[in-house]
Amino acid sequence: MRNPHTNSEPAVASHPADTSDTASSQPRVLLFGIDGLRWDIAAEPGVAPHLQRMADQGQWREMEMEVPTISAPGWASILSGTTHAEHGFRDNSCVGGRNWQHPDVLAQAFYRDQSTRTFAAAGWPVLVDPAGLGPIIHPRIEQQYAGLHRLVIRNGEVYGYQLVDAEVVDFTLAAVREGGFDMGFCYCCDVDDAGHVYGLKGREYRDAIARVDAHLGRIMQAVTQRYEQYAERWLIVGVSDHGHLDEGGHGGDSPQERASWLSCWSPDGQTPSWPAHVAPHEVASLLLQARFGDHSPTTEQP
Repeated sequence: MRNPHTNSEPAVASHPADTSDTASSQPRVLLFGIDGLRWDIAAEPGVAPHLQRMADQGQWREMEMEVPTISAPGWASILSGTTHAEHGFRDNSCVGGRNWQHPDVLAQAFYRDQSTRTFAAAGWPVLVDPAGLGPIIHPRIEQQYAGLHRLVIRNGEVYGYQLVDAEVVDFTLAAVREGGFDMGFCYCCDVDDAGHVYGLKGREYRDAIARVDAHLGRIMQAVTQRYEQYAERWLIVGVSDHGHLDEGGHGGDSPQERASWLSCWSPDGQTPSWPAHVAPHEVASLLLQARFGDHSPTTEQP
């Protein structure tokens, strides 16, 4: 489904699959964001086998979100590596947000090495749409024109997240299969939407988790194929921005609302050794370390 309201994908050059030794010497990193997923429910038998496999075969860490436990402040912390006090987001209106002063992790990766190709696909306009209330992911128009940065912008608020998530994941799969990025972000909101509408006690929330888990499984399969065919190193990192009350809803300081998690998986079994406790604003630095190691930046931010 195509959203006619947004400027979705700028015209960029098509790149063949990158299979060079240089490209595969550093892992390609994909951050898979699942809004509002409470792990204790995802961990129930049969609900999310791919998420469970990611945790069992890789790394998994519990994470506690800052209050308010609302999506814009949560994702701003995760994506930019800043605390609520630093980035200024207080709610989803984004009023007072200092997102332009705090580049997202994809931009930080580009500033570190300006050959880095980045990709982001999301159906929540706050994350990616320059015409919206954010965006938290910087548009970086010059890099889009140069084929170094690609945005897929959709609007799940208008067209529904169940359908829009599937489209967002399809674009991400295409980018994975063509080796089209070095650092990427794919975002799904179906789970959070179900939590708000139905609460967490019935089947609807679990069914939404299962749908997004199936999306993740397709991406894991595509990454495995890239690894087997081209010996590329890959790292998929899963994360959520907050939990939910049993009756649905979030924003407060209860343990259920602050509950989050961070997990990673690689088809070659090589995953980073994360600290026992990870704060939301530390996620961006972990992603950069996974991509670049602990080396100093090679270029300065312009």
